[in-house]
Amino acid sequence: MSAISQRRFVIGDVHGHYEALMLLLEEIAPASEDQVYFLGDLIDRGPQSAQVVEFVKQSNYPCLLGNHEQMLLNILTGRDTTSANMQAWLYSGGQATIASYQSAAIPQEHLDWFHSLPTYLDLGDFWLTHAGVDPYKTVEEQTSEQLCWIREEFHRIEQPYFPDKLIIVGHTITFTLPGVAPGNLAQGQGWIDIDTGAYHPRSGWLTGLDITNKLVYQANVFNRTVRTLTWKEAITMIAPEEFTVSRRQRLRR
Repeated sequence: MSAISQRRFVIGDVHGHYEALMLLLEEIAPASEDQVYFLGDLIDRGPQSAQVVEFVKQSNYPCLLGNHEQMLLNILTGRDTTSANMQAWLYSGGQATIASYQSAAIPQEHLDWFHSLPTYLDLGDFWLTHAGVDPYKTVEEQTSEQLCWIREEFHRIEQPYFPDKLIIVGHTITFTLPGVAPGNLAQGQGWIDIDTGAYHPRSGWLTGLDITNKLVYQANVFNRTVRTLTWKEAITMIAPEEFTVSRRQRLRR
């Protein structure tokens, strides 16, 4: 089988939007030989986290640990159970996740599945993680907190972390980065961010990236439209110095 006949897709932060995910997969129409990967943050904010988790789990799609799954595990397994941390998770969408489990109890099989999720996947020419990497540490030195939570320090890197592979991340909504319009993807030095803010009223786009044919598939949570774009049409390039300019502008406000 040729490489082109087997497509590879990477899907960004779903955040409990099951219906949009179904629209997106209908548009992508993955064949049995295609590979579909999820970058984590399946849960929180949207109304159907339980359905999203069950679907991805039952479909045996590879999925990464996101910071929202990590927060849930820390709260529910006793690692981080202070009232302040519980309130922070609930405020960040945890209440919607609890409500999506009609019994109000997250089943142990889902918790066990969250525990089993890796923090990165190496596909050879692409490297997947939820948030990014600490540019000053080796892969072996990265912690789950860095891989699930890092933002600006990663986005500002001036040279690609890997010389031979592109890092694909979610976590940071792309329109919060310098010069990126809602719905567009962002690309910096050796990385692409595909979290286009499915839950956010400024965007609503859930993104699936075809890394084989360099196509971008998107479904909108709010108006249920779908679209397919080329990488050139969908991706905004960001130079490292743009982060410095953006930061200076924020400090002047």
